[in-house]
Amino acid sequence: MSRPRMCTRLASLLALAMLTATAAAAAETTLTVVDADGASHRFPVESLLGRPDVETVTVAGDPAYGDASPAYRAIPLTGLLAGLPVRGADILEATALDGFVAQLPAGKALSADPAGARAWLAIEDPAKPWPNLPGKKVSAGPYYLVWSNPKRSGIGPEAWPYQAVTLKLTASVASRFPAIVVAETLAADDPARRGQAVFVDNCFACHRMNGAGEASIGPDLNLPMNPTEYFQPEVLPLFIRDPKTVRDWGEQKMPGFGPDVLGDRDLDAVIAYLAHMAGRR
Repeated sequence: MSRPRMCTRLASLLALAMLTATAAAAAETTLTVVDADGASHRFPVESLLGRPDVETVTVAGDPAYGDASPAYRAIPLTGLLAGLPVRGADILEATALDGFVAQLPAGKALSADPAGARAWLAIEDPAKPWPNLPGKKVSAGPYYLVWSNPKRSGIGPEAWPYQAVTLKLTASVASRFPAIVVAETLAADDPARRGQAVFVDNCFACHRMNGAGEASIGPDLNLPMNPTEYFQPEVLPLFIRDPKTVRDWGEQKMPGFGPDVLGDRDLDAVIAYLAHMAGRR
């Protein structure tokens, strides 16, 4: 191949690589919303920042940034979804770039009750990026679902998905993923039933159960084995409370669930659920 042709080909490949990178960057800064009828709506970051209902919001109890939480430019979630079909949706599913998939009760996420918590879509301005997350090389952007007055509605840290890129209004978790459901024969007051709800709220965003689910951060918690089968009974609660007290490595991602996030009753319930599901592969 002659030098002019080689140079031309290299230039073409470089231009293609730049276009691909530009397209990927644009995709990551575009929010996709799937309404209750299954239709997709795409919102580029520029259009969101230019909306008249954007406000500057400060939040308390920010689980991503802690006390260093910045002031966010944000849209009320009810405003973002205004005019879109929402009837019949039980869950607002938020998918993040890292594979975190939060299952948020639609009744809480779409509530405008001033006496309760209020959900906001925080938008990272590419011209004024947020600081990197503590211990990470990335920020919480491009989108971060934050809450004002979270304690009023029992909003836990798993309901604050950062690096979110897709919001989807959908049916209940149990109807979409029956493989995670406890046996019908269980008594109504069996702790495993409560544990199923605790699992969905706190564990399902990172883990699957029996292959069911959409998260990809952590391992499946029943296949090939269940944690109750390889952790000693006295060790599993310690691991859930603070994983680093049991095993620690550089790539560990699981946070601890302290008593302020997961009460003792809920901790016992989720362990009862895991033990029950070990017999339901």
